[in-house]
Amino acid sequence: MRGLACVLMFQTHCYDAWLGGEARNTSFLNGSQRLGTLPAPMFLFLAGMSFALVTDKLIHQNLGPAEITRTMVRHGAKIMAFGFLFRLQEFLMAWGWAPWSDLLRVDVLNIIGLSMILMALTCGLTLTLCRKARDSHPAAPRGGIPSGAPQITENELGFSRWRSAIVVTAVAVAALIALLTPPLYTTWRPTWLPWPLESYIDGCHNLGSPKPWLFPLFPWSAFAFAGLAAGFFLFRDLPFQDQARNQTAKRLALFAAIGAAAILVARQLDHSSFHLYSTYDYWHTSPNFLMMRVGMLLVICFLSYAWCRWGWATRGFSPLIQLGQTSLLVYWVHIEFVYGRFSLLPKLAESIPTATRGLLEITLFMLILSLLRTRINWKKMIDWKKMSQRVQPA
Repeated sequence: MRGLACVLMFQTHCYDAWLGGEARNTSFLNGSQRLGTLPAPMFLFLAGMSFALVTDKLIHQNLGPAEITRTMVRHGAKIMAFGFLFRLQEFLMAWGWAPWSDLLRVDVLNIIGLSMILMALTCGLTLTLCRKARDSHPAAPRGGIPSGAPQITENELGFSRWRSAIVVTAVAVAALIALLTPPLYTTWRPTWLPWPLESYIDGCHNLGSPKPWLFPLFPWSAFAFAGLAAGFFLFRDLPFQDQARNQTAKRLALFAAIGAAAILVARQLDHSSFHLYSTYDYWHTSPNFLMMRVGMLLVICFLSYAWCRWGWATRGFSPLIQLGQTSLLVYWVHIEFVYGRFSLLPKLAESIPTATRGLLEITLFMLILSLLRTRINWKKMIDWKKMSQRVQPA
């Protein structure tokens, strides 16, 4: 699924950067841009699911809420640091014509990292409150592990029962973010904040008004919290449940059903004459956009699983799986060969066939780069060089 997000990202960036003339006024580019509304939600949603998987493992290691929070906050801070490093690289590569304000532009990596920090705080607070609620009821069950099951600790069993609380909390946070987005872009804009901080809320940057090509917390972090809820629901099994793996397909099929229902409801609300807000902007601030995209992501989750389990994805080499393993690397590198100084084709000057050729080249180059990253033991090669230097005669 992450590899699919990479391919959709490639096509969006390539056609946007290279198509020129009449090609920019075609339904082809319009369709490409519509597909381009999926990669960012997919990356954020999958970041939430991965967050849930890692947190679930920490729970099984019997770590306390405070330690889990610190660990996951560090993960989020690391991704956010990558975001700032990426912006610095872009600024240096465009030295001479890029404004210094580009260093503070809110991009996808920044929001993924910040969303992870917020998810860590949310999970830590939820687990702490649940622990206090359990401790305040002496009659609460302290055991109950089925006979013959692998032994797990009381603390771990308690955490497993609190995952539902995290799911409910994550869904509530995602809904709250969606509902607050329209007023925060209009009547409730925090214009009293310095623009670098306000930009993290409404994506205004230093341009005076929210911009659609930026990725502020509202509404984009809602996709991460939706992924967090989906992940904890999917990974909620206890270790002694032998049939847990067999439940995966059923749960993902449930995801698809919920997703299809969300798509239908969002479409109906979008075409309805009733609007909750005086300013209705479907593509940028509407909760209907978020509901529609989350529904599509849930359906894609099931289709991805079905393709990997019953399709051809794992029968030999899978380009999508390969790209998904190095999504950060290919995201980082391809930008320079599409939008940067090293663009493979002249910007805003190409026809659809020529841009398509460039897209295929970019995809192939990124696949080769991904293979070089995962299939070569670079650490072993470096160690071999050091050993060869040591044995050279004086």
